[in-house]
Amino acid sequence: MKVLNLIIRKIYMTKRILVTGKNGQLGNSLQKVLNNLFFSSKKFSDYNNFELNGHSFIFVSRDNLDLSNLESIKYFLENNQFKGIINCAAYTSVDKAESDIMTAEQINHHAVAQLAEFARISSIPLIQISTDYVFHGRLSKPYDETDDTNPQNIYGHTKLKGEKAIIESGCTGAIIRTSWLHSEFGNNFVKTILNLGKGQKSLNVVNDQIGSPTYATNLAKLLLTIFSGHRSTQILNTKLNIYHFSDDGICSWYDFAKAIFDLSNISCKVNPLETKDYQSIAKRPLYNVLNKRKIRDYLPELEIQHWRDALRNCLIEINKKSLS
Repeated sequence: MKVLNLIIRKIYMTKRILVTGKNGQLGNSLQKVLNNLFFSSKKFSDYNNFELNGHSFIFVSRDNLDLSNLESIKYFLENNQFKGIINCAAYTSVDKAESDIMTAEQINHHAVAQLAEFARISSIPLIQISTDYVFHGRLSKPYDETDDTNPQNIYGHTKLKGEKAIIESGCTGAIIRTSWLHSEFGNNFVKTILNLGKGQKSLNVVNDQIGSPTYATNLAKLLLTIFSGHRSTQILNTKLNIYHFSDDGICSWYDFAKAIFDLSNISCKVNPLETKDYQSIAKRPLYNVLNKRKIRDYLPELEIQHWRDALRNCLIEINKKSLS
C-alpha cells in the first residue's frame, strides 16, 4: 500500500510536458539527450515518456497530433492534461512552402495559435521554436530580438504569423528563434552535402549567405536547461519573451560545406557561388546572424558551443548511425 501511494503521488506531482514533432530533427535530438544524459525511456501506447526533475516529457508525432488538422488539435488537447508545451513541429520545407502555402500557413500559424490559446486558457507555458527567416537579412550586425522583422519568403511569413499569434494570445513561455539547424536525424544541409560529396569531385555552394549553424542537440540541451535551470521559472512563468539561440561563430554555406568535407576527410572541392547565380524557388536572407546576449543573461549556466565543434560532434553521430 505504501509503494502504491508513492507511485500515485509521483504521478500527480510529475508535470506532463507535451513535445510535438517527435520524429523531426529537434524532437529526435531531445529524446536522445534525455535518454543518454538523464533517465531511460519508458513507452506508453504510442508516446515516449521521459522524466527529468519532476517533468515528464510526452513526445507525440503526427499520428497522435496532426497539426495540419484543426479538429485533431482540438480533440487531442481537450482529452489530455499537460503542464507545458514545447512545439518542435513545423513546416520547414522553405522552397516547397512557396507553392504549398495553405499547409505551411496551417502548421506554422493556425496550429500554433491553437496551441497558444490552449496554453493561455490552461495557464501553462508554451515554448515555440521559430526561425531567423523572420528577418530581412540585410543588416550588417547580429539581429537582436527587438529588431524589425521582414520575412523574404512564405516560410518566414508563416513562422512570423505564428510568433504574433502567440504574443497576441497572452500565454506565458518563450519564442526561441534559431538558425541553420542540422543533426544526425532527418534531412538537412550536413547530410545532403555529405551524400553529394561522396559522389562528386566538386560542388558549387553559396558563399554570400552568412549565418550560424545550430546542432539540434545543443538546442535540445537549451530547452532542457529552461526546464531544469535555476532561472527557468523566470522564463516559463512570466510574460512571454523572445530569445535567440544558435551555436557560436558565423560562416557562409560555402564555409560550412568546406568544414563538413575537412572534418570528414572527403576530397570533394567546394567552389564559391554568389546567390544571384544560384537558382532557388524561395528567396533567402543574406545575413541572418542572431545575437544571443539575452539568453546568455537569463541562463548564465548555459554553455554555447562553437559551430565547428558542434559540427564535429554531429558528424561523429552520423557516422555511428551509418555503422549501426
